[in-house]
Amino acid sequence: MPQALSHITVLDISRVLAGPYATMTLGDFGAEIIKVEQPGRGDDSRHWGPPFTAGGQSAYFLCANRNKRSLTLNLKTQAGRTIFRQLAAQADVVVENFKAGGMERLGLGCESLRADNPGLIYCAITGYGQSGPDHALPGYDTVIQAQGGIMSVTGPTASGTDGEPYKVGVAIADITAGLHAAVAILSALQHRARTGEGQQIDIALYDTQLSWLANVASSYLLSGEPPLRYGNAHGTVVPYQTFATADGHLMLAVGNDNQFAALAQAIGELSWSDDPRFATNPSRVQHRDALITALSSHFRTRTTSEWIERLRAAGVPCGPVNDIPTALDSPQAQHRQVVQHVTDGYGDNIPQIAPVPKLDRSPPRIHRPPPLLGEHTDEVLREKLGLTPEKIDSLRESGVI
Repeated sequence: MPQALSHITVLDISRVLAGPYATMTLGDFGAEIIKVEQPGRGDDSRHWGPPFTAGGQSAYFLCANRNKRSLTLNLKTQAGRTIFRQLAAQADVVVENFKAGGMERLGLGCESLRADNPGLIYCAITGYGQSGPDHALPGYDTVIQAQGGIMSVTGPTASGTDGEPYKVGVAIADITAGLHAAVAILSALQHRARTGEGQQIDIALYDTQLSWLANVASSYLLSGEPPLRYGNAHGTVVPYQTFATADGHLMLAVGNDNQFAALAQAIGELSWSDDPRFATNPSRVQHRDALITALSSHFRTRTTSEWIERLRAAGVPCGPVNDIPTALDSPQAQHRQVVQHVTDGYGDNIPQIAPVPKLDRSPPRIHRPPPLLGEHTDEVLREKLGLTPEKIDSLRESGVI
């Protein structure tokens, strides 16, 4: 059965993570992704390691570039820009993450490309968007995390000079921007299906970062009080945090008063359900320190697995604090087939985190391994532009591909 996006061609000139993650998401649903890379070097993330495969592919590159074909093209040459324009004239979508104005300086900006292809959807992903006082700045995930406020509420609870802010452990601004870009592209494709119109999409990492402050931003906007840092605890729900056990840690997530009553019964503190300090969530927030101190004493008396068995039996949401190997090897992850494998052009076995959505009619799937640099250059130029082997050899000799 053809996949849902098998009729869509995406010309992807993005690199590193946000753009490649967006196009990989589209590729998982069957879109044809042509990844345009600099000859001899390719996507910056190809060099971000170790670890590398035996063939030299970096783990970083592999995480966001499956289901694509790699075409090397030197856009500093007129011939390279001409080829890109010809490919864009046949494409449904172009995705780029140059600094604002970078593609325009090459003569390959949205308006220029849409003159040849009015239905083209042009998605630009930048650090700060196409406008505003910071629009010309380069966009790096960690800088965006710092500037966008998330680091101010992430890390230990200590304040002042001892309270070092922490970044999130993965490039979450990049990844979330990629997901927003994929959603926007799908929306633009729907719009085009009804109207025939293409459009420009402007995705900023900074906007993305601010948007997923979510309830923390909402609380500030409503109260005017800057959010505090709570470490692994929750600012407005108690108890909702990690606790040390006899052999590790567990995460407790008590989201309502009924769950708290179940927790109190499970740990043998029946009176807590009627204690005015703890009976409701607002009162538990007010008396956070007393409750957390008492709970901490209880949780240290048993192992993590013992507590999880007891709490889950009582209907109390909780889970272990796993490391990455344990999480990926868990029975649930194995049942959901979270880790899948493909073989790349060097014959290396490439493990991949599988596509997340489960659809019963048009499921995403991994149908191509992450490409070697320029692996499909000849193939794409033959298929899309009808170039002869002699012409392709000439382009290679002159440094265009």
